Amino acid sequence: MEQLELPEGLELVRDERGLALLGDGMELRGDFAHLLPRLRQDRLSRELLVRAARVRGVSAPTAVDATAGLGEDSLLLAAAGFTVMLCERDAVIAALLADTIARAREDARLAEVAARMTLVRGDAVETLGSLDASPDVVFLDPMFPERRRRAATNKKLQLFQRLESPCEDEEALMRAALAARPRKVVVKRPLKGPHLAGVKPSSSLIGKVVRYDVIVPVQ
Repeated sequence: MEQLELPEGLELVRDERGLALLGDGMELRGDFAHLLPRLRQDRLSRELLVRAARVRGVSAPTAVDATAGLGEDSLLLAAAGFTVMLCERDAVIAALLADTIARAREDARLAEVAARMTLVRGDAVETLGSLDASPDVVFLDPMFPERRRRAATNKKLQLFQRLESPCEDEEALMRAALAARPRKVVVKRPLKGPHLAGVKPSSSLIGKVVRYDVIVPVQ
């Protein structure tokens, strides 16, 4: 396993269940299997993200998840038929995500979906600027300081937040997403959070705790 720099008190370990981040008496391990109930077609079609990302008249849609994290949103998109490129800038989170995808590809229940997921480690702005073709959808779920404070009550996320810093330039991220010329940009936001980079969406899907802003660029 590649030697990665970790904050003091954290360590990466590999056991029979895969790669995990340990620290402060907590464990962070990617696991797609717990999402299997949400991947059933009767439930998947009702997922707000899937509804927000849906593109009409495209038989094999593509998406870029520019802020992949542990990949759970990307899994929903892949289950809905998207071929998904996942971008993750933090090396440790990328290692956890790569292990999660690899284990999913060996699970008969998830293999077909995980085969449509490809991880790219690196900065999302740079990755979006170097695409060979325009994706149908760019998905953004950036971590911002106000979200970090609210999420601090979730002990599992505390480990994640010790690695992943908030987005420093939301304008640059939005510009890169729009410059990739997708059919739509989908942004996951706190229910009452501001629009990302001040860009007013074409429409929004509202959930109980989050909303999905849909921006349809002028082609």
